Amino acid sequence: MLIQRYNVEQQGVGQFDGGKITEQKPIGFPGEGSEVKRVGPLFYWAWAKSEHEGYIPLHPHQGFEIITYVISGKAEHGDSLGTRSIVGPGGLQVMQTGSGVSHEEGFVGPDMQGFQIWFEPHLREALRRKPTYQQFEHEEFQIDVHDGVRVKEILGDDSPVALETDVHMWDIHISHPFIYKQHIGKGRSVSILVLEGRGRINETSYEAKEFFVIEASELEEMNIQAEAKTRLIVIEVPTTVTYPLYRK
Repeated sequence: MLIQRYNVEQQGVGQFDGGKITEQKPIGFPGEGSEVKRVGPLFYWAWAKSEHEGYIPLHPHQGFEIITYVISGKAEHGDSLGTRSIVGPGGLQVMQTGSGVSHEEGFVGPDMQGFQIWFEPHLREALRRKPTYQQFEHEEFQIDVHDGVRVKEILGDDSPVALETDVHMWDIHISHPFIYKQHIGKGRSVSILVLEGRGRINETSYEAKEFFVIEASELEEMNIQAEAKTRLIVIEVPTTVTYPLYRK
């Protein structure tokens, strides 16, 4: 098992609306400072924050499957499909951008936090499909609570969300002290963003705002030992895919 650790300085940064929205980017675009450029079909990951309110004007997308997951505050959305929507804490917006769609975004506080994450399906096939928008509220997701751990499955077998990209995603809260265990399959990669907490992933220490990429060459076990109350966003994808990936 290969574990790679990236501190805040090794991640990218960005901003919108004159700095009203700021972003920490575990996986960014060229020139934004992210050492990680992609993990398999996990193409882009931004942790956005807005103390009060910020706005991103109408702009186009094609092909990619784009999610916005809200931690606190709310995300407003409008698009060329005619959608107008608002999603609150724990909710998810999903755009399968297909042949093309334009959207605008509002990040509304106080203290709004959320993630925008892009997944890459087979783009040649995706461009033939009509774009879609879906929204899911916090209560629609499977949440398991046991032994000091709360696991919310955002993407995967028990999620209401269906994507073309092969991806699983969890929002995990670990009470202190507890060890959370999860298997990583052969040929799979796990990306972890630490929202809060302190502890160890196997033998590697972690702190808040750090980012990890873990590759498994065979079926292996990941052990997360929390030394303080911890919250993690975990995404699992295949390390390689059978279709060509966009040259970033």
